[in-house]
Amino acid sequence: MATTSALPSPSPSECPSGPASPSPAAGAAPVAGATVARPGPLLRVLGDTHALGRRLPQLVVGLALYGGSMGLMLRSGLGLDPWDVFHQGLQGSFGLSVGAWVTICGALVLLLWIPLRQLPGVGTVANVLLIGAAMDLTLRFVGTPGALPVRIALMVTAIVLNGVATGLYIGARLGPGPRDGLMTGLHRRTGGSLRLIRTGIELVVLAVGVLLGGTAGVGTVAYALAIGPLAQFFLPWFTVPTAEQAGRAGKAGKRGPGA
Repeated sequence: MATTSALPSPSPSECPSGPASPSPAAGAAPVAGATVARPGPLLRVLGDTHALGRRLPQLVVGLALYGGSMGLMLRSGLGLDPWDVFHQGLQGSFGLSVGAWVTICGALVLLLWIPLRQLPGVGTVANVLLIGAAMDLTLRFVGTPGALPVRIALMVTAIVLNGVATGLYIGARLGPGPRDGLMTGLHRRTGGSLRLIRTGIELVVLAVGVLLGGTAGVGTVAYALAIGPLAQFFLPWFTVPTAEQAGRAGKAGKRGPGA
């Protein structure tokens, strides 16, 4: 599965590696001996509970669309993103479906969060469970077209849909995907460049995937060039504001332009 570079999110990321602890009100002096209230389990997992009626369905739609776009990309036969080259290579070498390897690798990468002290969110777990299943479902119903123009159109459609899906699932603010979280966790723990860490990981999985028989091609290059700008374009459309941001917007609307 593909990853996205650090985004306000909105991902792949970027996304917060874990919910932030509440801070005291500005200007409030700490009280000696006072016990700071710890966030409850729900708040630690969700980050915040604002607009969950929108965020949870948006997360599911985004992840389903992400997996579907990956399936379309594979059916185009013109090359995959680095992680999917790796997943396809694993399928060709060891069996199972590509979607199954997406799920297995996502779970294994999530285990690497433990030494990095990363806290997964609901979106992180949903990412592992839903994307591979959506990819396999798409592959079951969509065949590989024979005509090159149709394959090119399928590749372009897949890349654009992947950008929309990235904006949706990251904009839900329910946690980064396991691969994005691995990169941001390594960045936080080592102090290394996020761009270099991401590039290094993706070059490794791409090389291993090609050696295992995965398909790299023009689609791989097109995806690498287009997904960042597409995600940044769609992210503002789908990012759900925090309760604080929504409150400020509501107050500004009540005051009106002439206030």
